[in-house]
Amino acid sequence: MRIRFLISFLLTASVALTQTTDREYFRSPVDIPILLSGSFGELRSNHFHSGIDIKTQGKTGLPIYAAASGEVSRIYVSPSGFGLALYLDHPNGKTTVYGHLLNFREDIQAYVRNIQYERESFAVDLAVPKGTFWVEKGQQIALGGNSGSSGGPHLHFEIRNTESQNPVNPLLFKFPVTDKMNPKILSAGIYPLSDDAHVAGTSSERVIETVYYDGAYHLKGNPTFSVYGDIGFGLQVLDYLDGSWSKCGIYEIKLAIDGVPVYTFLMNELSFAETRFLNSHIDYNHYRQHYRRLHKSWVDPGNKLNNYPLLVNRGVVNLSDGQLHEITYEIKDTYGNASKLAFRVQSKKVNFTPQEKPGVLIRHDQQENFETASLKAHFMPGTFYADFNLDYDIKPANNLYYSPLYQLHNDRTPVHNSYLLKLKADGVPDSLKSKSLIAVIDEKSGKKWSMGGNYEDGWVMARVRQMGTFAISVDTVPPSIHPLSIVNKNRLTEQNSIRFKINDDFSGIDSYRGEIDGQWVLFEYDAKNNLITYRIDKERLQLGKNHVLRLVVTDNKGNETNYQATFFR
Repeated sequence: MRIRFLISFLLTASVALTQTTDREYFRSPVDIPILLSGSFGELRSNHFHSGIDIKTQGKTGLPIYAAASGEVSRIYVSPSGFGLALYLDHPNGKTTVYGHLLNFREDIQAYVRNIQYERESFAVDLAVPKGTFWVEKGQQIALGGNSGSSGGPHLHFEIRNTESQNPVNPLLFKFPVTDKMNPKILSAGIYPLSDDAHVAGTSSERVIETVYYDGAYHLKGNPTFSVYGDIGFGLQVLDYLDGSWSKCGIYEIKLAIDGVPVYTFLMNELSFAETRFLNSHIDYNHYRQHYRRLHKSWVDPGNKLNNYPLLVNRGVVNLSDGQLHEITYEIKDTYGNASKLAFRVQSKKVNFTPQEKPGVLIRHDQQENFETASLKAHFMPGTFYADFNLDYDIKPANNLYYSPLYQLHNDRTPVHNSYLLKLKADGVPDSLKSKSLIAVIDEKSGKKWSMGGNYEDGWVMARVRQMGTFAISVDTVPPSIHPLSIVNKNRLTEQNSIRFKINDDFSGIDSYRGEIDGQWVLFEYDAKNNLITYRIDKERLQLGKNHVLRLVVTDNKGNETNYQATFFR
């Protein structure tokens, strides 16, 4: 009890210190009301969201301001991810990050462009020397945009600890965000976790919807499930903030059994090195089948996430005593709005037939090699989050692939670190070996995606980060180039830019190079829209003459497409 009290005291003191020290330090990075479309710690694909997403009124071009005085420490430009992003280091030991920008302040933009031309690369990640750019609190530093992997115009904003680069929850600071809405609890899960465990007489989990009345959430129909053995619980929960119906993440989850706390999840800070442990934090199997993310309230042996300030027996509860037990959840958002869920389970041992676990035992903390005559998979320690029995099947080859179809377990089992997968390439003709790769095939639709890979010594091999159905395929089709600003390869239809759609439908775009009159020119790449754009640079392009433009696009298997045009500008 003393240990739990100390943990709680230190946690409360840490939050209070953060709030009293820094809450007045930052201003809003925008001059419009802050409405959020995403929150810190929100559950995303393979990661926790590392900041807050501020709506920019559905448009690009809104001014973005420095949240505090500091200097530019990093400039990031990428066709995906944060797109155009700016990092400011501040004297208080914090770094602010501004992502998905349209462009930077004029002097910063010129600095970046010169380096892009020096390196002949659109994508750059620049560590800016100290003293290069100092900005004052409230000074405009950029325009808001929709660059990178953004799904719509918004500003991705982070506050990080400069030394560790760990992002901290921006809503712990005094930003003008209004939130008077309680979190929503949508469903709860009860999971048998030991060989002898069962829920409602079966060895399968039960996920039950909730209803709200009398100021709290309840399981729909108020059932009392019989349980036995080691049991885990889970919760589907989300949060809304005032002025927006965007579904946001939760700040704190507490689980108690008969009034005794056994589990706490808290989103004060994140580590990028740990963010993929999200796939262990959630019920990944349920997510893959139903596209709903449930927070598990127990921790797998291989889950190293440090966002559990209180854990008793990793959150696993043994309910083998034949007694009635009260299960209580308390959920909070960053502003203290709270919701509760309570239900009962009855410990009762019943006769049941456990599910068979066919396959080969794979231990999460040891090196494991699974090999057949035509498939090899090498798993290092830490590839998986828990031990499991790997199921395997092989289906005959068809005319779409150059090998049989190998079912290596299923895509509902999460993979943390990539592993080496090798498939025997006896069916690949010599002329196609350099174009071969490993494809993963969706079990339901049959659609395939490239996992990459290369031919070597009779095998096609690749490092992959999922389980599922694999086969050898080839890519011999070059990328496509569709001009949007040039007609008949000689006439510009836009005065100030030249745009192309580039696309590769299998192995993906590896590189592109645009030249005018034999000199490299900067084509900005918007990967989500397959769009590249050259903005006429009057300082670098001699005007009033005919020019020769050449564009070369190459995919990940070396297939290449060339486009050439002559235009006057």
